[in-house]
Amino acid sequence: MELVPLEEYLLAKKGSTKEMPFSPDTLVFKVAGKMYALVAWNTDPLRISLKCDPDLSTQLRAQFPSIRGAYHMNKKYWSMIDLDGTVPEDLVLSLIDGSYDLVRAKLPKKAQRELDD
Repeated sequence: MELVPLEEYLLAKKGSTKEMPFSPDTLVFKVAGKMYALVAWNTDPLRISLKCDPDLSTQLRAQFPSIRGAYHMNKKYWSMIDLDGTVPEDLVLSLIDGSYDLVRAKLPKKAQRELDD
């Protein structure tokens, strides 16, 4: 997966923003100020860290060597994926959707309603 289509997909999510609060090498995507994806864009291959259900994370890490606990994050809830082609793109997109949905579901009801408008 290439950086530009990945960024476009992430930013197409309702209320999504892009920042670089940690370093110029890490793109952070947020919904209502809460992180749902981090992209190490200056690596080969690209890497993306996403929030994920712990049970699903365990299954995916057993199935794909390129999915593991995310650096500097709670590894129970965050997984890092090397975008080297070993994880199907449709699965990566589904995991992005899931991360966004998990973070959005934890937002205050008012913020969730604003995203629905």
